[in-house]
Amino acid sequence: MTKAELVAKIAEEAHINQAQAGKALQSFIATVSEEVRGSGSITIAGLGTFAVSKRQARSGINPRTKEPIKIPASNTVRFKCAKALKDLLNS
Repeated sequence: MTKAELVAKIAEEAHINQAQAGKALQSFIATVSEEVRGSGSITIAGLGTFAVSKRQARSGINPRTKEPIKIPASNTVRFKCAKALKDLLNS
């Protein structure tokens, strides 16, 4: 499902127009992004948890030149699915 398809589905389910659904989805994405950036995690009951995960610096290989390279430490976002969602998928 693409973002446009998701917006259309939200608009249909909530009985609102697509512009309002698009703004709601964009607001949701912005809020989750800011919360993860600020506090490090956000939990949404029935959906799951978005949390910051730290990747350590490591060595790698440049696939084009086959030379060793150093990959710096970085942060990424992990998503852990809620039990209710897992149960829905496995029923």
